[in-house]
Amino acid sequence: MNLRLDSVLRDAVTAAQANSLTPLYALPAGVRRRLAGAPIQIDGNTLDPDVQLLLRIDNLLPATTKTDAATARTRFRNLCKLIPGTPVDVQRVTELTVRGADGQLGSRLYVPSPDARALLVFFHGGGWVVGDLGTHDALCRAIAVDAGVRVLSVDYRLAPEAPAPTAAEDAIAAFTWAVDHAADLGVDPHRIAVGGDSAGGNLAAVVAQQTVRRGLPQPALQVLLYPALDLVARRPSRDLFAEGFILTEADIIWYRDLYTPDPTLRPDPIVSPLRADDLTGLPPTYLTTAGFDPLRDEGIEYADALRAAGNTITHAHHPSLVHGYANLLTVPGTTRAAQTHLTTHLKSTLCG
Repeated sequence: MNLRLDSVLRDAVTAAQANSLTPLYALPAGVRRRLAGAPIQIDGNTLDPDVQLLLRIDNLLPATTKTDAATARTRFRNLCKLIPGTPVDVQRVTELTVRGADGQLGSRLYVPSPDARALLVFFHGGGWVVGDLGTHDALCRAIAVDAGVRVLSVDYRLAPEAPAPTAAEDAIAAFTWAVDHAADLGVDPHRIAVGGDSAGGNLAAVVAQQTVRRGLPQPALQVLLYPALDLVARRPSRDLFAEGFILTEADIIWYRDLYTPDPTLRPDPIVSPLRADDLTGLPPTYLTTAGFDPLRDEGIEYADALRAAGNTITHAHHPSLVHGYANLLTVPGTTRAAQTHLTTHLKSTLCG
């Protein structure tokens, strides 16, 4: 790399430390590709160069090993300030409380316009250990505005303070609360979807299954963004992408052990929805997977299993992206195209 690119890269690291990647992605595409380095190709996929550049910047920042939940939560909050860019404006954001499995939970309602009558009940990712309403604020705003739906983001209880199945039961209770209070939320009770990313995708899948099995009101759609679906088995993608692609193998084990300290619970569909004996009769599904994600293979397997059980499913596979791409709102190109695919599907399914 020449001295000019070295200087640009140093400036990018400085900007990242100041919680801003906007100047980096304002550079010409050719410069960004040179900064990213030689293309990374694994398992027949080529990593998106703008995502590769972000990973390179992250690798140059001081490393933070996950040692305790409080430190990990701080690190995740800081990361989520870095990557979303300038959050989009919505007409109204309201702080609410919703029913959890045992008491009230904080939540945040995003209203893009007064005539939006569909709702997405959203559960944030973070391994059931990190993440909160703030870490996914920019993503919820973007979904609300781009899809034209209201979004109710739920602050479910986290491990290790509240191990499994607390988060799952909170998610089920919060979704049924939303249906019960559809009029208060300004939405049609028949147009309420459930969704989430990563661990939140796990919770959304659990809600979809358990509302059917328990005879509760069911989602109009389940939205599973690169979900964690099996806390027991390993698949090849766990080895292929064990290091260097945002979610690591060490992260997966650390989150799993804190969420399910009792290993005997891990095969239960309440935490591993891929292991459910019966997948029939579930709501329509929008499921995404990423080519450079250690959770890729379990997502693909779940998509295939849902389809084989006769369910309606749209499986959006993004071969050049990584786990967590939905939060990378600063990153142009393929990441934005994936976001557009999601919000277009939401709009056509819930608002059409």
